[in-house]
Amino acid sequence: MSSDAAGTGEPRTWVSARADLVTALLGVWFGVGLMIDAWAHANLAELETFFTPWHAVFYSGFAVVSGWIIWQVWRNVRAGRQGLAAVPMGYLAGLVAIPAFAAFGLADLLWHTVLGIETTLDIFFSPSHLGLIVTMTLIITTPLRSAWTAPDVGARPRLGRLLPALIGLAFATALVSLFLSYGDALQYRPQGIVQALSMAQDQGAAPRGSGPRPVALGADRVAVAMVVTNVVVLSPVLFLLRRWLLPPGSVTIMYAVVALMPGIRTNVGNPPILLAFLAAGLVSDLLIRWLRPSAGRRAAYWAFAGTSAFATWSLYIAAASVAGGGLPAVPELWTGAPIVAGLIGLALGVLFLPNAAPAAPGSVPVSARPAR
Repeated sequence: MSSDAAGTGEPRTWVSARADLVTALLGVWFGVGLMIDAWAHANLAELETFFTPWHAVFYSGFAVVSGWIIWQVWRNVRAGRQGLAAVPMGYLAGLVAIPAFAAFGLADLLWHTVLGIETTLDIFFSPSHLGLIVTMTLIITTPLRSAWTAPDVGARPRLGRLLPALIGLAFATALVSLFLSYGDALQYRPQGIVQALSMAQDQGAAPRGSGPRPVALGADRVAVAMVVTNVVVLSPVLFLLRRWLLPPGSVTIMYAVVALMPGIRTNVGNPPILLAFLAAGLVSDLLIRWLRPSAGRRAAYWAFAGTSAFATWSLYIAAASVAGGGLPAVPELWTGAPIVAGLIGLALGVLFLPNAAPAAPGSVPVSARPAR
């Protein structure tokens, strides 16, 4: 099975499953490098230069994964392929992103040289950082695009074959969660969650006439963070379920990778919350095994979307309550929050799959598109 390259008439082919796995593992180096750099920005106030050990790990990860992607293209060029025919299926976007990332890296160096090193919320809004995160996402999701239409990946793939795609998408999700970390519910400690959900009014909102009050973790801040995190972590799973019936362990692996980011940034200061999130991944895997959601089983797909979200945030509040000294004092908050999460999950399910899309035996599902 192959795809014709535009303008050449030559067929484009896929790399081997082993090559995709190498791409994913080198992407791990790249992704972990960013996590370490995020830890440094969050915990080391004395950062004053672009040239740090954390940046060295990050940019060396970029160098090795980029070199590997370019090598896959060069091998095809040496074999006589020309133009787009030399680029393996799924690798084009990552290849194009390589020089773009390098350009944004140079822009980041100039930005830091002129304006200094960001250590607060502004780090997530720096134009050079936003350019780096977009191009980095394209690079590390290369194995996902490669597997999307690969001929050896059926509708029910084995975990080992799908692992590179899972790793790539999981790290991309972690990158999104990093740049939305001001709304990341996984960074909070159990005691803070319980205290916040024990007050109907945000501690950061001062009553009229009382003057300014220091911003603290309040109920509305936790509630918003739960909504944001719910959308960020569930959407990739629903995206994959439109294409494949995920093998057991898929969601657990993805959630474990996503939990790395807040874990590293907070020096693993909230293990009960992170463990509850991992447990939610296991529950979601069990739900997939039970419900078998797919593009052709809309009711099961919707049921999974709502139930998985409800279970995830029920475990979140349960873990916070056990480790934080008891249930929050406002029952409407701790009982209603998982229901809100479940309803949002259901809404996401409806948006991702408004209509069932049954596929003929052996064909590629409607949701699949040729990878670039």
